[in-house]
Amino acid sequence: MKYSIGEFSRITSLSIKSLRLYHEKEILVPSEVDKSTGYRYYNERNIELARTIKVLKEYDFSLAEIKEIIIEFSDESEILEQLIEKKKDIEKKIANYKNISLSIDLIITIEKENKMKPENEFEIEEKEVETMLIAGSRMKGKYSDVGKGFGLLAKNLGREINGKAMSLYYDAEYKENDADIEPCFPVRKGKDTEGISVRELKGGKCISLIHKGPYEQIGESYRKIFSYINEKSYTTLIPSREVYIKGPGMIFKGNPKNYLTEIQIFIQ
Repeated sequence: MKYSIGEFSRITSLSIKSLRLYHEKEILVPSEVDKSTGYRYYNERNIELARTIKVLKEYDFSLAEIKEIIIEFSDESEILEQLIEKKKDIEKKIANYKNISLSIDLIITIEKENKMKPENEFEIEEKEVETMLIAGSRMKGKYSDVGKGFGLLAKNLGREINGKAMSLYYDAEYKENDADIEPCFPVRKGKDTEGISVRELKGGKCISLIHKGPYEQIGESYRKIFSYINEKSYTTLIPSREVYIKGPGMIFKGNPKNYLTEIQIFIQ
């Protein structure tokens, strides 16, 4: 019994486009091709092969992998190794998708919070900050180097991050090339690894001001906050913090005029 490509498509639930591709790739070759018309015809053996191809496609095997399997093997017991490797590959993809999902959740949470914040000028406030678990990567260098630290932290602890990026500043003054900085993230859990410290960051009372605009203009916000501290005769503590409420996104750079950075200067 032979079937036209249209009939075979209905029988196997494979589109004619797919059947032509499988023929081109020599994965599912018709039993007969009319030399004068080019029409393809299929037989019963092709039906069984089509079923095998559909199952392997559902198991996420590529066309190249499917071609290798159908040429070299004829029984499930013979492709045990390929099935084991495919299962491992799928598990890696699942883990990766979970990380992607958590990253997207973080973006959604941050952006929802940002939309709730007022657009007018922010006021200086005194507030209590709770102790939190953080993962940090302390370094010495330029302030612009913090991106490398955030990249290291995101790579190693991405799925455990549960808050906004921040920098801890261990210097009392501005340093151009050898600033003592620690980029960090709040995390759910984690452990120390090379270049990364996971620990509790002690909370306390701080003077806070949210700076709106490019980082290059943050000096004016520091002037305001230090003027307030001096007027109150407060004694400051190290490290101070910058919490990046809104900055360059993971997808778009965004408009620097809309960046939001919270300065936190802790006091005794």
